[in-house]
Parts: sequence; C-alpha cells; structure tokens
Amino acid sequence: IFNSIIDKLKENIEKNGQQKLLYDIEIPLSKLLAEMEDLGFGVDAEGIEKYGEMLDKKIYEMQKQIYNYVGYEFNINSPKQLGSALFESLGLPAGKKTKSGYSTSAEVLEGIRYAHPVVDDILEYRTLTKLKSTYCDGMIKVIEKDGRIHSKFNQVETRTGRISSTEPNLQNIPVRTDIGRELRRFFIAKEGHVLVDADYSQIELRVLAHVANDENMIEAFKNNEDIHAITASQVFHIPSEMLTPLMRSRAKAVNFGIVYGISAFSLSKDIGVTVKEAKEYINNYLDHYSGVNRYMKEVIEDAEEKGYVETMFKRRRYLPEITSSNFNLRSFGKRVAMNMPIQGAAADIIKIAMLKVENRLIAENLKSKLILQVHDELIVEAPEDESKKVAAILKEEMEKAVNLKVPLIAETSIGKTWYDAKV
Repeated sequence: IFNSIIDKLKENIEKNGQQKLLYDIEIPLSKLLAEMEDLGFGVDAEGIEKYGEMLDKKIYEMQKQIYNYVGYEFNINSPKQLGSALFESLGLPAGKKTKSGYSTSAEVLEGIRYAHPVVDDILEYRTLTKLKSTYCDGMIKVIEKDGRIHSKFNQVETRTGRISSTEPNLQNIPVRTDIGRELRRFFIAKEGHVLVDADYSQIELRVLAHVANDENMIEAFKNNEDIHAITASQVFHIPSEMLTPLMRSRAKAVNFGIVYGISAFSLSKDIGVTVKEAKEYINNYLDHYSGVNRYMKEVIEDAEEKGYVETMFKRRRYLPEITSSNFNLRSFGKRVAMNMPIQGAAADIIKIAMLKVENRLIAENLKSKLILQVHDELIVEAPEDESKKVAAILKEEMEKAVNLKVPLIAETSIGKTWYDAKV
C-alpha cells in the first residue's frame, strides 16, 4: 500500500509539473531548516526577566489609572466586567449588546478612542499584558540549557507556502510598537559573533509587477522610484512634489491592500476615509495599473474554471470556495485567488534564496550559519571577521535568487542583537 501511495503522489507531482518545487526547493530546504532548529537563536535570559519586571510595573500603573477613571476596581481581562465599566458606569457609546454582554474587541475600542482617555489606556494595558505573558514568560520557559531558543520551523503549515515558526513563534515578535520592538534586544549573537540581517524590499509588490506584467509598475521599480509616492500621485491626481506624508501612507495601504484583494469597505476602515473615497482610490489605482487590474480579473476567472490557483513555481492552492453558493465564501475564494500566487511566489523566492545563501556559505568555507527566517527577512550568525563578507553574500544571493521583470532588492545590516541589526 505504502509504495502505491508513493507512486500515486509521484505521478500527481509530475502531472502538475511540481518536480522542481519538490526536489529543488522543498526537500533540500527541509535539511536546512532542521539545521536551523538545531542551532537555535541565542537569548539574554536575564535581560528578558528585567524587561518583564519593567512591564509588570507599567501594567500595575496602567491598572491603577483605569480604576481611577472608572471609579472602582474590576477585572480588566473580563469582557463582561470591562463592558459594564465602559458602557454602563462611564456611559461610553456602545455597540450592540448580546446575550453575553457588550463587545470589547480591539475593533470596538479603536472606534471609541475619541470618547474617553480610558480607552487608550485599556488598549495599552492589553499590549503590555500580551507582551508579558506571551513573550517574556513564554520565552523564558523555552530557553534551553545552551542559552538558546530552538524554534520549530514548519514547511507545510500555511496554505501559501510560507514557512511558519512555533514553540515559540519567532516570526511573531512584535515590531509595530516601540515597547514591543524592545524584545529584539534580547536576541543576541554568541561571543565573538554578530547578527547579519537581510530584508527583501517590497517583494510582494515586485512579484505582482512581474506576474501582472504591468508596464507602469515595472517601469517604477526599474527606475528605483518610490512606488508608494507614484501610486499616491496617480490616486490623488497631483504631482509627487505636492504629496503629504498622509497621502503617501494612504497610497501604501492601497498598494498592499490590492495584493490582498481589499474591499473599499475594509480600506475605508484601515485609513479612516469614507467608503466612497476608498472606492475612488481603488478605481484610480486600477486605472493607472491596468496590468494589475487585468491580472486580478484573469486570475479569478482562471480559478473559477480550474478550481485552484498556483504560483510561478507551480505551488498550488485548491479553492472550492470560489464556486460556493455562499456569497461570503465566494468572496473569500476570490480574495485568496488574487493573493495566493503573489504571497506564495514571494515565499518560494525566499526559500530559493535561503538555499543559495547556505550553498555560498559552505562553498566559501565560512563558519557563519543561517539561524532564522521571518517571511522576507533572513538572519545569519557570523563571526565578526566574516560579517561584511556575509552581508555581501546575503545581498547578492537574495537579489539574484530568481529573474523577474523587475529587480529584487535586499537591504542588509549588522549588529550584536536582533534589535541593532534591524535599525
């Protein structure tokens, strides 16, 4: 039975043209990921403990402030008690009341920030408690005797082909807030070594330009222009020198939102404009990037006909949802059809880059080792005297991992800690 299953799988892989994906990318990568798990990432346990103590103090102060605003003590972590405190005791504008009480989700609280300063404090309190429990307490538990964290990498967990990380998830270290970013200070290189960090610049938009064969986007990337500023200029119909930072920020949201099949409603909520304005932004974008517009329509039609989408490297995702009679499921299927070939190809490209980097490190007889991948970012632990050479190898191998119609750009930096290597 076992042999017949293998034969059937081989037959399907050949029929789908996936031999290269399996034999040139995934199988060699499994060996590299096993080595990365074994190597682990050095951490400063004492630093994490002190950081945790600092968070505890901040949490206590925030708690007192919240109690002062509300006028009594209650369990801030209880949605029922928090809902009662905000919407009954303080009389803040509430959403619908359900059987279990008022909703106190992040989305609801974000919507009433203007109503009372306590709302900001509650959101901050949640950020701090999450940092303390998930990251400080969670990471201390998984530091092994060698003083390193050995995360597990999974090749087959995500539907897009992205590598995921568990126990702990090192791909989820917070980066959006200053206090969250501080955690990266406690991921350190061992004695006599540094961390060399390399990041792809806007890889998903570059893949989109390539697969959509969009002339305007290709031209912008070839000329090394600011893609968000160009988009802003087109969306708002004004010269780039007259753009404000807010306009660029909104155009950036449109650029990345398009890759994820964003609706006008979702975009309006993300950037704080009316649905009508958001719809106009999207339409102006699609008028300018007509190749992207054409690609989005074609990829949905293709998925409806075939029942799946695939990346340029033949990685597939089957999409039964796209022909569902349920509108929400069908809409989900369409969004995935637009996004998966882009995000999946970006994931495939970084996997290829990882293998090329590893092969170069071995070929040049270097002691440096790849220790972490976080989506578009690679981290190598290198002896200090090899660091500059390693940075050059990372840049070179990542940028020439594949040939696209636009250049791939990788930016490198070096530091003793992950935080220093990212600044």
